[in-house]
Amino acid sequence: MKTILNGTQVAITIDRLCHQLIENHLDFSKSVLIGLQPRGIYLSDRIYHTLQKLLPGVHINYGKLDITFYRDDFNTQLHVPNQTTIDFSLENKKVILVDDVLYTGRTTRSALAAMLDFGRPSVVELLVLIDRRFTRHLPIQADYTGRTVDAITSEKVKVRWAERDGKDEVILE
Repeated sequence: MKTILNGTQVAITIDRLCHQLIENHLDFSKSVLIGLQPRGIYLSDRIYHTLQKLLPGVHINYGKLDITFYRDDFNTQLHVPNQTTIDFSLENKKVILVDDVLYTGRTTRSALAAMLDFGRPSVVELLVLIDRRFTRHLPIQADYTGRTVDAITSEKVKVRWAERDGKDEVILE
């Protein structure tokens, strides 16, 4: 087991990602933040709350998207659906999808299909804490990356969140 990011490094990385978002989206008037269920919402909650602190008084549309029924392996195994909470239109918005790990790209593909039920965005960007760049099955890449990890297929990247797992860290097993 190897630590990729400890708790302090996770916090610094999230802060850096937020500053990159501010550089590219300024006042967020035409931008929305969407966390991907189930594990991407821990990162998106942190991103959202950090942006609120950095941009007091600025309204940021924030939602959570469940992709369970859009997965390409939906019929092959049992999946427990999560809740989607998007109470605004994505029509002509700049959507920032947030997930913890970009691995094969299949989760992101499912999210792209699922979000079209909420409108047709003008732009879609992807923000991930960890990018496993050598394991892609689909031509998908992140616009904002916390850390790039080169791991062989048999290795697992695990993101632990204080809210769920008791502490923040990213490990390679």
